Amino acid sequence: MVTLKGILEIEAFYKIIFQEQPIEIDNQTQEIVEKSFDFLKSFSENKVIYGVNTGFGPMAQYKIKGSERIQLQYNLIRSHASGTGSEIPPMYVKAAMLARLNTLSLGKSGVHKSVIELMSNLINKNITPIIYEHGGVGASGDLVQLAHLALVLIGEGEVNYKGEKRKTEEVFKLENLNSIKVELREGLALMNGTSVMTGIGLVNTIYTRRLLNWMIACSSAINEIVKAYDDHLSYELNQSKKHKGQRKIAERMREHLSDSQLVRKREHHLYKDTEEDLIFEDKIQEYYSLRCVPQILGPVLDTLNTVETILVEEINSANDNPIVDVENKHVYHGGNFHGDYVSLEMDKLKLVVTKMSMLAERQLNYLLNPKLNNMLPPFVNLGKLGLNFGMQGVQFTATSTTAENQMLSNPMYVHSIPNNNDNQDIVSMGTNAALITKKVIENAFEVLAIEMITIIQAIEYLDAKDKVSSKTRKMYDEIRNIVPVFMEDVVMYPYVNMVKNFLINTEDE
Repeated sequence: MVTLKGILEIEAFYKIIFQEQPIEIDNQTQEIVEKSFDFLKSFSENKVIYGVNTGFGPMAQYKIKGSERIQLQYNLIRSHASGTGSEIPPMYVKAAMLARLNTLSLGKSGVHKSVIELMSNLINKNITPIIYEHGGVGASGDLVQLAHLALVLIGEGEVNYKGEKRKTEEVFKLENLNSIKVELREGLALMNGTSVMTGIGLVNTIYTRRLLNWMIACSSAINEIVKAYDDHLSYELNQSKKHKGQRKIAERMREHLSDSQLVRKREHHLYKDTEEDLIFEDKIQEYYSLRCVPQILGPVLDTLNTVETILVEEINSANDNPIVDVENKHVYHGGNFHGDYVSLEMDKLKLVVTKMSMLAERQLNYLLNPKLNNMLPPFVNLGKLGLNFGMQGVQFTATSTTAENQMLSNPMYVHSIPNNNDNQDIVSMGTNAALITKKVIENAFEVLAIEMITIIQAIEYLDAKDKVSSKTRKMYDEIRNIVPVFMEDVVMYPYVNMVKNFLINTEDE
């Protein structure tokens, strides 16, 4: 059980979303939400408060009569539940719900406590609203996507329930749940924020860290099976650069290779009398995709850490408008719903994920091309050359998918399009950025799965499974449980998909 107290760290987020641990809201948080609601209700009686007694957006100049205020909220929810395209997968929707629940629990939004009670029940029961990918511009928050969440909370729309799309009303009856009744401004408070982009974004960071861990493992394994010199991973060399990420990647690769029998010491082979050698048989230095891994993955790690920090800050922020301040007895109007922080971080994340897929593709190419590695058959073909094809077919998939990532890594952050009668004249496109980043990460896992299978085939050809490090051997055994040794040509796509699923779903140690 995870207790929500208004502060949600990445560890708790992981437990709720990935491990499906239930949540509870502590009494103090419930009291804070109640005080916020009571204060806003009394404060707004003789004042103009946006979204309570005014229209929305450019229609805010129109005062809403007291008798129509509640209908205003329902109209907002229903009219903006206008998303299209593919459905966002339930886990990502659950993450968005958790993000919204946490920000509403801060007591800065003036919602009735029934909102957070129902949302926590839905999360615990894995009942997730059907929300579509297209619709959010990420400036007045994720208005369209969050409208689909609000629609479910008022008992309308559709939900994902036990793997099926069902009418919300039917599921609420089955689970004995009561929809909320709008009391004040619950419509706007639910819709006006960055919770969809933030929830998806945090899931993206968790999967990226997992991807990076596998990328380090693959890079280490390639270095050892080609008997690379180990000084490019040395403490002394990498410590001469000040970047924390580079130092950490090199350290982790040294740990991975600590008991390998294959990596070589330069002093044993090249730091000796070589006056009679005119041409050196062994390569003096490895290709960049092997030698420069700390310098390539270091920025990835540093960027990922920054992205995670910013998104954790966002999920713990009040991103509503207006902001209710009970302590100072005031209501502040502004733009905390604007998603530029998340949009920029998602663009940065997809850039470094794309770079990882490029590194994996180049390492794969190194293994497949005998003119580069000088030790493996073409395409790591364990069968009859000319008759069999080895890994030739899947290289096309890896190259194609990497190219798609390069195209998708163009930024959304600077692609603002004014809308809403120019009220929203500069927007973040943060939801689009988060969803595109999700796609880039999924693509990168595909490329890595192909590289992983190739590494295992190379170890097989070299008969090196008893010489590689214990960490590489563990990886070898895990993949061998999924993919058999193949000398004859086999249909590859089921194996690629199974390895991809294994890499995505294996929890970090």
